[in-house]
Amino acid sequence: MRIGICGGTFDPFHLGHLHPVLAARETIGWDRIIFVPAFVQPFKTKQAAASPLDRFAMTVLGTEEHDDVFVSKLELERDEVSYTVDTLEELHAANPGAKLDWVIGDDNLADLPKWRNVDRIFELADFVVLTRRNAEVPDELKDRPIHFARNATVPVSSTEIRRRVRAGEPIDELVDPRVSHYIHHYRLYKEDNT
Repeated sequence: MRIGICGGTFDPFHLGHLHPVLAARETIGWDRIIFVPAFVQPFKTKQAAASPLDRFAMTVLGTEEHDDVFVSKLELERDEVSYTVDTLEELHAANPGAKLDWVIGDDNLADLPKWRNVDRIFELADFVVLTRRNAEVPDELKDRPIHFARNATVPVSSTEIRRRVRAGEPIDELVDPRVSHYIHHYRLYKEDNT
């Protein structure tokens, strides 16, 4: 079994999170995709605009049409800064024998050498890199198992969605309709905490 794992804040979960991953699945052949909302990411220590449970719920709603796509509470249940190495250790133990791919956007490549216990991360998983800004692999990681998906980009960001909600502008073309309904029903992102 081969599993693609996507971590992130997902504040909110949008089509730019989902569509490139689904496209990558077609070329890589994942049997399962797991999205893992972070409690707090190490490089984004500012508090998220929505609560962890709201972000989890929106990720579930945004992926529920896909039987092979799952959402994990693993990092939310830790209730602390989320480190990829810890998540991969748990997923590795829960899926013995599975090949794990950690999925990131190429805009995260520059920070990859700074990740906690990066050597252990590469023992646990390969990296699949989604195209966002056509970034290059840092020199110190050139010999690591990093694969580029070369997907089409989806021009949307969580920051832009939150701005639109505050401004009363439509977001329906950027998120799943169920996510849009959830945001409006619970009045998320009305305050300016970007």
